[in-house]
Amino acid sequence: MSEITRFGVSIENNLLKKFDKSIQKKGYRNRSEAIRDLIRSNLINEINLDLKVKSIATLTILYDHHLGNVTDRLLELQHNHTSEILVSSHVHIDHNNCLEVIVLKGLTINIKELANKIKALKGIKHGELVITNSDI
Repeated sequence: MSEITRFGVSIENNLLKKFDKSIQKKGYRNRSEAIRDLIRSNLINEINLDLKVKSIATLTILYDHHLGNVTDRLLELQHNHTSEILVSSHVHIDHNNCLEVIVLKGLTINIKELANKIKALKGIKHGELVITNSDI
């Protein structure tokens, strides 16, 4: 573990009470853990603004496999992007709906472009891209 630095923070009482309530709900043991996570999240968001940085990501999609050729088009996109796709996991939710989680790695710009193409397919009901980086 790297060296720990202690520092003080000035904050309004009302805001601190809301913060404490929020982190308690999330299961943080103390404010320091929550603040470290907030800082990491902010740094990752800044890194992700640079589209030329290598990142890792998950794309979670929910889709109706009966609509259009969504399954065929999804497979075609995935086969055309084997350099970015590490793995995908497919779950049958019910008769119509499937959930898929796709793990991606590569330049942020390529990850975002592929995710946008997938989310734009007819039949995709919801898609959420989460990009992270191990360089924080």
